[in-house]
Amino acid sequence: MVLYVGRYDIRPEKAGEYAEWAKSAIARMLAIPGIVEFRGYRPATGSYQVALTYEFADMKAWAAWNSNEDIQKLWDEARQYITNVSYELWGPSPVVPEPIRPGQ
Repeated sequence: MVLYVGRYDIRPEKAGEYAEWAKSAIARMLAIPGIVEFRGYRPATGSYQVALTYEFADMKAWAAWNSNEDIQKLWDEARQYITNVSYELWGPSPVVPEPIRPGQ
């Protein structure tokens, strides 16, 4: 698996518009093949920060998804709603190449 991790801040003055745009953006993003799992997180304090995780089967799947024209359009659209954007691409660990679950 490959993990693509994103963090950003929602522009407070755009929070309402962002919420509506995000619903549409997530549906459009998931319609493009490649994502195995997508998750979104917000701090328990209720701030405007967002953390996202996207799982892909491998680097090839991520590269195809990320280079898709519609994904590029979504990134362009997002710029009006978010700031302090960072994304990292993580590959499997040589020490823990497969998930380990308690009790297994």
